[in-house]
Amino acid sequence: MSAIKALIPGFLLTWTISSLIGSQGSRGGLLAITHTYYQGHMFYWSWPLFCGATALAWLIFSLLD
Repeated sequence: MSAIKALIPGFLLTWTISSLIGSQGSRGGLLAITHTYYQGHMFYWSWPLFCGATALAWLIFSLLD
């Protein structure tokens, strides 16, 4: 259950950080931030950041249980 709960903070952290860094024109180095279009909406996304943020949130939720 902790893994499911960790998806929400992982998504929010990724979306916030990617938007801040990507809107400045940077790719974020190892973060590999990409400019993505989905159904007419544009946003910035980073899979490495999402995986890391979700793992961190999962660890925190696991320690709290």
